[in-house]
Amino acid sequence: MSERPIQHFRSIWISDIHLGTAGCQAEYLLDFLRHTESDHLYLVGDIIDGWALKRSWYWNQHHNDVVQKILRKARKGTEVVYIAGNHDEVVRQFIGLAFGGIDIQDEVIHTTADGRRFLVLHGDLFDGVIQCARWLAIVGDHAYTFTLKLNQWFNHIRAKFNLGYWSLSQFLKHKVKKAVNFVSQFEEAVAKEAKARGLDGVICGHIHKAEMREIDGVLYCNDGDWVESLSALVETMEGELKIVVWSQRGHASEDAPKRHAKTREAVTAGAAP
Repeated sequence: MSERPIQHFRSIWISDIHLGTAGCQAEYLLDFLRHTESDHLYLVGDIIDGWALKRSWYWNQHHNDVVQKILRKARKGTEVVYIAGNHDEVVRQFIGLAFGGIDIQDEVIHTTADGRRFLVLHGDLFDGVIQCARWLAIVGDHAYTFTLKLNQWFNHIRAKFNLGYWSLSQFLKHKVKKAVNFVSQFEEAVAKEAKARGLDGVICGHIHKAEMREIDGVLYCNDGDWVESLSALVETMEGELKIVVWSQRGHASEDAPKRHAKTREAVTAGAAP
């Protein structure tokens, strides 16, 4: 089987990698980084999970490899911007500085090749739980970590039967009405901020739900995560925005349960209108 060619994009946005946790799918992300190149690479928060590392240390070679690969891209000329999130909020004390060719920012404005202007930020500042009840967010984080551990066990069994990846936590979020309402309110709040600034759209992470849709005349884009979705937002050289879902194993599909198969693939899950 021939090696998959490298795909070139103008810009790539990835977030919610959560390096430092067992749930981080670092091998898949490393494969994605090896097979994509871009002029701009945005790390849209929660790249390193400081909350989890405070509880217990977890860091393997794949996590090192991801960091080294990003640093190597910066050295070779990719403009890399690190936007702090809530799990790596310690990075916010370095806003405006650069380390290893990586610029640290709280938010930025990105202009696409076709002239549209997008607010790029993690999104945690629009999460009422994070801002008003941090203790509740930490409790929720513990519950989420437990769910991911169950998910790993469940998918280990599925793999033995040659079945694709299935996300328990995403299933629960889609079934629980309050979680669905929270996601909708978050998306609307972030889009409202972009519209108030006179921008064409917003690109964020935080809620681990890859999405592209128009909200009140503003294009809302969420690049997903590298714990469950294995997704990124990309901009083509012409300025078109797309969500891609990555799989080391095979053909990917727009349907999440089918995204793992037998060869590397990236697929369009959404595009700007």
